Amino acid sequence: MINKLLFTTLIVAASAIMPLMAQNDTTRNIIMKDVVVTGTRNETDIRHLPMTISVVNRVQIEQEHQSSILPVLNTQVPGFFSTSRGVMGYGVSTGASGQMSMRGIGGPAQAGLPTTGLLVLIDGHPQYMGLMGHPIADAYQSMLVERVEVVRGPASVLYGSNAMGGVVNIVTRRMVQDGITTDIDVSAGSYGTFRSEAANRIRHGKFSSTVTASYNRSDGHRRDMGFEQYGGYVKLGYDFSQRWRLWGDLNITHFNASNPGETFDPYIDNDQRITRGMASMALENSYDRTSGALSFFVNWGDHYINDGYQPGKEPLDYRFNSNDQMLGISWYQSAQFFRGNRITVGFDYFHFGGKAWNQYFDGSRDIQADRRQDEVAAYADFRQDIVSWLTLDAGVRFDHHSHSGNEVIPQAGLAFRLPDNAEIKAMASRGFRNPTIREMYMFPPQNPDLLPESLWSYELSYIGRKIDNRLTYSANLFYINGDNLIMRLPRPNGSGMLNQNSGHIENFGAEAAIDYTFNSNWSINANYSWLHMENPVLASPEHKLYGGANFSQGRWMASTGLQYVKGLYTDLDTKNQENFILWNLSASFRATKWLTLYVRGENLLAQKYEIMAGYPMPKATFMGGIHLKF
Repeated sequence: MINKLLFTTLIVAASAIMPLMAQNDTTRNIIMKDVVVTGTRNETDIRHLPMTISVVNRVQIEQEHQSSILPVLNTQVPGFFSTSRGVMGYGVSTGASGQMSMRGIGGPAQAGLPTTGLLVLIDGHPQYMGLMGHPIADAYQSMLVERVEVVRGPASVLYGSNAMGGVVNIVTRRMVQDGITTDIDVSAGSYGTFRSEAANRIRHGKFSSTVTASYNRSDGHRRDMGFEQYGGYVKLGYDFSQRWRLWGDLNITHFNASNPGETFDPYIDNDQRITRGMASMALENSYDRTSGALSFFVNWGDHYINDGYQPGKEPLDYRFNSNDQMLGISWYQSAQFFRGNRITVGFDYFHFGGKAWNQYFDGSRDIQADRRQDEVAAYADFRQDIVSWLTLDAGVRFDHHSHSGNEVIPQAGLAFRLPDNAEIKAMASRGFRNPTIREMYMFPPQNPDLLPESLWSYELSYIGRKIDNRLTYSANLFYINGDNLIMRLPRPNGSGMLNQNSGHIENFGAEAAIDYTFNSNWSINANYSWLHMENPVLASPEHKLYGGANFSQGRWMASTGLQYVKGLYTDLDTKNQENFILWNLSASFRATKWLTLYVRGENLLAQKYEIMAGYPMPKATFMGGIHLKF
């Protein structure tokens, strides 16, 4: 009933808009906005896409002075939220943070479950762990990021499983003009925290390269909460012509993390040594009426974990080990056959899995899993300008999983371009997620008979631009209905727990954002999201509000922001919710052409709060550093 009502609402809204558009069709002057790649594979004016996409650029990332991109997305993307447990580092396994959710989808429905419904991409390539099926938050460092494009809603037609809540696409850095640029950033601050990164970018004729390296560490604000990370990224590209380009990249990060456990349930020697890697290669073509790419990618990991022990108990006599891989081949080609038309077809093949075991001190092994799975899919996306002010977009994906079988995933939407550079968009899309190897075969309560999760999402959004695009504002409404969500529930015979397709989700809410540039010195931005959940989940606040301001004058720059979070569940058993306000402030001074000094303070109101139950966050923290550019 609700689904029919939503479709009727969208049709009525479209009928009301059409006459208004026709009156102004020949006199409007539309100014180009962002060009994105995530919503349609090829570069597309965002005004022609029906889905909601947020773009976080390099300037915004650099202003935050964060080693990870997640804190930046928390403030800049409405509807998105990620968990944290300390000053730096997220970790894996028990007590890990970095779980992500979009509109209540993707984050853990129960304590201890990782993010599997929100897909992270690097240059369009999936990055989830082969065994567990979730992204590794510590692998997404800001040093390699040119911008981040976030699809706030299902993107399963283009990207398959795990994209049912949305997509976070990390677009890596690239030198576009001839020359050599080097950046070095070093900072230090509270709790022995140290952050450093260096980036060198070169372009000479047809050749381009980007090389970055980083080292980060922190003692943490609690005992036994240290974190240390090394990372490096290399990207090489060669333009055969204006039409053809070949590039390849390699990213490796290693981190050591310690988890002290919850304050009410502490752990001793819960330590991790994790190495993650990613490599890819792509051959791209770009013509006036067609463009596409053929790419190969692989990501892998080696995990060594001491799960620790509780005070008064004996240390474990084994260590958990795992290695996982995910490799794939992707091809797409987009073509314009006639005016206002764009058809994209593509093919994906993914092979993923790995091996996990407990290594005992006596030399014996207890194999937890040794499995591989495959996913193969073909998809098509059709976009057509019906008239100059209306675009229809429709797509479908045929997906085959070696365990789950076949899935058909459709989506459809409309984008109306109104007078005065305004837009109305309507979108209906299906998202899905295949069960992971972990859920089916590893650790009780595993269940090999699990089926895919599925949901439908409906969205209506408005975007306006005024004052020569110095003012941009948007608002949207959404409704999500899903079934077959995987949950840990008692077995039918009452003997323990079992992963079962018994969950249901019904979320609806609203989001809004505004950006205004007063002049060359001042700008402000704000965003708000409200989320109602019939069945609450962790890491998905009911209200999230952020407001920020930026100032620059001569050699001085400053930015500040307030974030308000209300109704954040940290424990579903006790129904415990957190409410808090965070105030951050940063300032910089360009001492010379090549040297900038900066300081940053976080949680300056010294709020006492938790994002994860039993993990109190630090109060006010401070960092100071230098940035060299030559």
